[in-house]
Amino acid sequence: MPKSVICYINQFFAGVGGEEKAGIEPYIVEGTLGPTMAIDKALKDANVTYTIVCGDNFMGSNTEEAVDRIIKMIEDKPMDAFVAGPAFQAGRYTVACGAICKAVQEKFHVPAVTSFNEETPGVDMYKKDVVIFKGGNSAAKMRKDVPKMIGYLNKVLAGEPTLGADAEGYFARGMRKEVFLENKHENTAAARGVDMLLKKIKGEPYQTELVIPKRDVVPIADPIADLSKATVALVTSGGIVPVDNPDRIQSASATRWGRYDISKLDALPNRASNGFKTIHAGYDPAAADADPNVCVPVDAMRAYEKEGKLGHLHEYFYSTVGTGTTEGEAARMASEMIPFLKEGHVDGIILTST
Repeated sequence: MPKSVICYINQFFAGVGGEEKAGIEPYIVEGTLGPTMAIDKALKDANVTYTIVCGDNFMGSNTEEAVDRIIKMIEDKPMDAFVAGPAFQAGRYTVACGAICKAVQEKFHVPAVTSFNEETPGVDMYKKDVVIFKGGNSAAKMRKDVPKMIGYLNKVLAGEPTLGADAEGYFARGMRKEVFLENKHENTAAARGVDMLLKKIKGEPYQTELVIPKRDVVPIADPIADLSKATVALVTSGGIVPVDNPDRIQSASATRWGRYDISKLDALPNRASNGFKTIHAGYDPAAADADPNVCVPVDAMRAYEKEGKLGHLHEYFYSTVGTGTTEGEAARMASEMIPFLKEGHVDGIILTST
């Protein structure tokens, strides 16, 4: 009898809608839906029996409630494995997939797998708890991502041996498993160590068995001693720009940023007033278009200035888009902003997101 696999997808891949439907509550349907059809096709001796759908915003804002409700939905359903996504380079979606996979594994003790792009926050948050395959940056890569993920799951369901993270294609989980190699010479650490040393001396490529992950640790800055004398700048990844978007900042996977003069403004005028809007593709723009100060709080900062709580609001705010933007591009853009902030003698920055 075929085994049962339950899948999880967000509102977009379920065909419900985009950001305007990101708040939908979790529900379950029998059989396949959207990308779970490809998952079902890739499974060998199993079928997708149910598909769970939940809006990214609902999962992100009500994680504990959403997870509890999903657990209740599937606790009386037959389930041999759980699959979420693939989530590609979608930040909130990866976090949602990681959260539900971890919860399902802990509650039901069944294997759970998903797939994220390496640039997403879900990787660092959940790679130690969940098998997360290295995926592409868009749904166009699904044809490559699904076979890797489900190929591994087929082995697990069949009780077949699996290879390590690098060989299978998922993110290393910090776990080491002892295996015996076909070449008996390589089964001693001394022999392998000497082989690596000889390769290093000869300038040949080699791979250490204990990879130390590189972490970009940013030291915490000292607190501002007296805000009433400080200059503070506003920086946002929420995509707030003048209505004509003069810097042509992309709505996703941004490589550009803008610097906009607010020296004579007590608040940001909205889109209807030919002022500012958001070009961010990762959230519903209605609130930010109606009042861009909800994302870049110029109005609140001016109030603090008048009350004497803040010394001075920097004459410009800085903006880009966070969704899909790589860490490398974000670091480059930040390094380009820094000279302007230093020139303005900025003491602190308020970084707003979405």
